[in-house]
Amino acid sequence: MTVIKRVTLFKIPDESHQDVVLEQYKKMEHGAVKDGKPYILSLSAGKTKDDQRRKGYTLCALSTFASVDDMKYYDTDCEAHKALKAVVATGRIEEMPLTVFMEVEE
Repeated sequence: MTVIKRVTLFKIPDESHQDVVLEQYKKMEHGAVKDGKPYILSLSAGKTKDDQRRKGYTLCALSTFASVDDMKYYDTDCEAHKALKAVVATGRIEEMPLTVFMEVEE
């Protein structure tokens, strides 16, 4: 089965702001639905380890979707993701998050 793995990196210097964003990710685990059903196959987020290679990125989120269409729904229509974006957009981040994704055989 081919799935979409997505990595999103955030530069959020204030640790209390990091905690707020991580709490929103926890809410999204159960609140992200499509057609009334959960559609994100897996979701985890956490603080990055303090290391020079992290280039200032302090949070990392890993998401798995069944298809690119599900990921597009997440980006444009998911109410839980809209709530996350609203929390992030309130002056908590230094710059726009870096997001990459790939297709993976599982």
